[in-house]
Amino acid sequence: MSSLTTDTVMPAAFFGHGNPMNALEVNRYTTSWRDFGRAVPRPRAILVVSAHWYIGATAVTAMPRPRTIHDFYGFPRQLFDLEYPAPGLPELAEEISDAVHPTWVGADVDSWGIDHGTWSVLTHAFPEADIPVVQLSINAFKGLDYHLDLGARLAPLRERGVLIVASGNVVHNLGGVDPRLTDEGFDWARRFDDAAREVLLDAPTEAARLDGHRDYDLAVPTPDHFIPLLYLAGLADATAGRPEVLVDGYAYGSLSMTAYTLGLSCPRTAPATGAPSLPADVPADSANI
Repeated sequence: MSSLTTDTVMPAAFFGHGNPMNALEVNRYTTSWRDFGRAVPRPRAILVVSAHWYIGATAVTAMPRPRTIHDFYGFPRQLFDLEYPAPGLPELAEEISDAVHPTWVGADVDSWGIDHGTWSVLTHAFPEADIPVVQLSINAFKGLDYHLDLGARLAPLRERGVLIVASGNVVHNLGGVDPRLTDEGFDWARRFDDAAREVLLDAPTEAARLDGHRDYDLAVPTPDHFIPLLYLAGLADATAGRPEVLVDGYAYGSLSMTAYTLGLSCPRTAPATGAPSLPADVPADSANI
């Protein structure tokens, strides 16, 4: 294990990443991500829990040069040409394994990389792509409490210069997407997003109980995009920290774009424009956003 330490406790964050087109856009969400990157002390590495690495195991990427994964279809060629060539940090796998012991963590040396849940945000927050990036998978076989606890046990990494980022969407219902509602949310989406905000800001350990909310089944038809929020909640509980809202809003009626920071206040300089339109030839319920 590396002995590198830092005098700065790194912040943590949760981003609602939404449409991959955000990687190419300048709007209030991407500008907020940029502001976050400018405000953060330079990290030793970035550990990302992305909704798009949802598998039957807990694993971390451990390759020196992770590939850029374009895990979607039907979008413009410009998006497929986008690369995020950040290096990896293979030795961080051992540190993560030690931090969450006795939970087993596999080291993925060749199958995954940096998916668009990660690079669509980091391309704005850290456009130089010169900070090592490691992804932590979401174990699909585990319940919500497992992920809340795992987030808490990652907390010591923040004292070792690791910026922890979670990327998903509090509300993520692709079956309910209305492409005409680029900057609006349905009533049920707003209710659940508001409830999640209240819990995260006031009682983060209760975040795993949000599955009892009356709108949970609509807001979270599958748990992959919701679970990353639990990692931020676990970190907040472990450090007695209070998350702050970085930016909020809705996209296509059934997605929440709310983002949170932990341990960092950012200036709000974001423009008024909201989420980008979906390309006309992308089926709304199959966009993998």
